[in-house]
Formats: sequence, C-alpha cells, structure tokens
Amino acid sequence: MIERNDLCWCGSGKKYKKCHLFEDLKKNASKKLVPKKNRLIKTGLEIEKMRKAGAFNGELLDYIRPFVKAGVSTEYLDTLVHQYTIKHGHTPACLGYHGYPKSACISRNNIVCHGIPSPDEFLEDGDIVNVDLTTIVDGYYADSSETFMIGGVSEKARQLVDITAQALIRGIDAVKPGVPLQAVAEAIEPFVKSKGCSVVQQYTGHGIGKTFHEHFSVFHHIEPDSESIILEPGMTFTVEPMINLGHYAVITDRKDGWTVRTRDGSLSAQFEHTILVTESGAEILTLTPMQRELNVRLKVGDTLYK
Repeated sequence: MIERNDLCWCGSGKKYKKCHLFEDLKKNASKKLVPKKNRLIKTGLEIEKMRKAGAFNGELLDYIRPFVKAGVSTEYLDTLVHQYTIKHGHTPACLGYHGYPKSACISRNNIVCHGIPSPDEFLEDGDIVNVDLTTIVDGYYADSSETFMIGGVSEKARQLVDITAQALIRGIDAVKPGVPLQAVAEAIEPFVKSKGCSVVQQYTGHGIGKTFHEHFSVFHHIEPDSESIILEPGMTFTVEPMINLGHYAVITDRKDGWTVRTRDGSLSAQFEHTILVTESGAEILTLTPMQRELNVRLKVGDTLYK
C-alpha cells in the first residue's frame, strides 16, 4: 500500500503524509489506496490495452464535443458521458474515485480542475470550460481533457486557451527516451512564463496504466526536488498542464472537498493527453477520431485546439 513518504494518489505532487493521509484515515479508506510500486515499463500486451483505452477516451471526447455549448448544464454533459461509456461496456473512472460523485470533471472559467457537474450550472456565452474524461477499458485507464471556448470569449481568454494548448504540445514534444522526465516541465514553464501566465504547481500529470495514478508525478513546473526518472520506451503517463492567467496559487472548496479554483479569481485552462514513450519519442494514445482523421501531428504552434 502507499506509504507516508510516497507521492499522494491525487496527483498533487506532494508527499502522501502532507496531502490526503489523514483524510483517508478518517474515511477508513485504506483499501482504496494505490499500490506502493507500479512497474514503469509496460509489456507489449499492456501497451495494446492502453491503446484501446486511449482510443475510446478520445472517441468519448469527440462524442461530447457538439454538446459543449451555451445553455447546456454541466450535469447534462456528465450524464451523456456516463451513458455513452456504459453503453460501450466501459467504466467511468472518476465516478466513486475516493468519493468523487460524477463521471466527468467539468471546470469553468476560474475553476482549475475537479469541477463537479451540477444541474444548476449552465454554460454561458464567453465561458471557457475544461472537460476532463477518464475511462477504464478492460482494466486499463486512459485520461484526457480539452478546454472549450463557448461563443464569443474575450481576447484574454482566447490567448490563455491557445497558450495552454501550446504548452501541452511543447511538453509532449519534449518526451524522448533517455531524457529526464523533468524535460516536460523545462519545455512548458519557461514558455508559459514568457507569455505572462503561470503554471499550477499543486496538481501534476501522473503515471497511468492498471491504476489511475501510478508511481510517479509529471511536473509541469520546474521542481528541483522531483524524482530523477529517465524516460524509457514503454512508459505511459499523462501530460496535463493547468495554466492560470494570473498567479499559480489555487484553493480547494471546503464544502465539496474537490473543486479547485484560482486563488486570485483569474481564468484557468487545461489540456491533457495520455502518452506512451516510444523508441523515437512519444505516441499520443488519446488522440480523438477527429484528430486522427485530419492526420494532425501535434507540434509547437499547431492550431488544432483553436
């Protein structure tokens, strides 16, 4: 089981003892904790299963895309995600995960992550909204998200979304066998800072496979104390920078225990893919059918998300 000095299961990048340890003890949830160690290198069979999970997760994101528009409740989007996933014989990974009550995380405007869908929350013209989906397919997890712009968004909001999409692409482009995992952060943070924005530090990417959050965290900011992991073919993890228009500091809602907002009320955006380290670079496992059909190769400056 996870130990006090291991990284927390939530992906915050903090040690477990400084994050969810006491909360989990209170809930008597030790049976839900992730194993201490997960093999970092996937076998050929595991990679094929990860590809299937990623393909469905991408399909799910394209499915929900036309429904993400003004006037729609976030609860309605969550219902569609849940029904589509179950209909295809798969499992919404978020539902029930450490008590999370919904099948998707939907985060509007100044909500950084873990926004809980609600029948009382409706998308409005000018919003930016992140839809974060994680699916279990035949025992393997895939995780991806996209920030959508609803109607006539402000120029600052549009720029933030563009910067965040480019940050994701830069992070993925930095992935190559033989380089340190820290290369992802080194590709993202200086670029984001040069645009006058900030990288959220409290939440990170993570290893992924047979469990939602595997052994290591993927920092998007340069963290001197991060683990010295050297990338090897067969590793799978998420790259998911959360970028704030203002300061990187965030706060978690005390009532629901999940919703994370920017401390200064500024806008926040996020994009995410699950990737596989290959012999030559990175394979994006969660590309959507739309992306594959267009034969789009993600690269710095790509306009895919605009």
